[in-house]
Amino acid sequence: MGNCCPGSGDAEPAPTTTSFDPSTRLTGTSLKAGASPTSVPSQNKPSAPIGPVLGRPMEDVRSVYTVGKELGRGQFGVTCLCTHKATGQKFACKTIAKRKLSTKEDIEDVRREVQIMYHLAGQPNIVELKDAYEDKQSVHLVMELCAGGELFDRIIAKGHYTERAAASLLRTIVEIIHTCHSLGVIHRDLKPENFLLLSKDEDAPLKATDFGLSVFFKQGMSLYYILLAT
Repeated sequence: MGNCCPGSGDAEPAPTTTSFDPSTRLTGTSLKAGASPTSVPSQNKPSAPIGPVLGRPMEDVRSVYTVGKELGRGQFGVTCLCTHKATGQKFACKTIAKRKLSTKEDIEDVRREVQIMYHLAGQPNIVELKDAYEDKQSVHLVMELCAGGELFDRIIAKGHYTERAAASLLRTIVEIIHTCHSLGVIHRDLKPENFLLLSKDEDAPLKATDFGLSVFFKQGMSLYYILLAT
């Protein structure tokens, strides 16, 4: 599921991969973008319990964002419009109910999705994950808002593309795939529904989303793992 409904747009420095280990699992405050590994809770404030999914202190997303209308719905999550209370900037918030994460594999999939999106932060044609929150009931992924909707719906609305326009579109998609592969990530769920347009403009940037089935890979890793690993 993308971060926008059909028919319905800030970046950090690009991460490097020289010392990246796909087997690393982020824990504690390290999962939150920009968090220092030496960060400790304020001594004047009781420590929040650690969430079992993200492995970091639980926090109410509504303490930072106002959650508004629903934008889309998928198998595991519901995406809503949300507004940052301090700045008024609008984002998309994908909420995943923890009761639907029935197995260890389901939990690991969510952890990996968050880790991969942080790893890909700063890439111009990939939906940016701004922050991740976990409370007692849900995990919330606050992402860049893509108001142009899904590529699938744009294709249906246009009816057909000229050869030049289709070539340009496919070139962008191949460049996105190359970016992911060069950073050690395989998407594994490429389809028009998982590419979003930043705005409704005809020449709006295209962005890849929904990394729920994605995996990290290393040089020499077997094709069997890359295609079938969960």
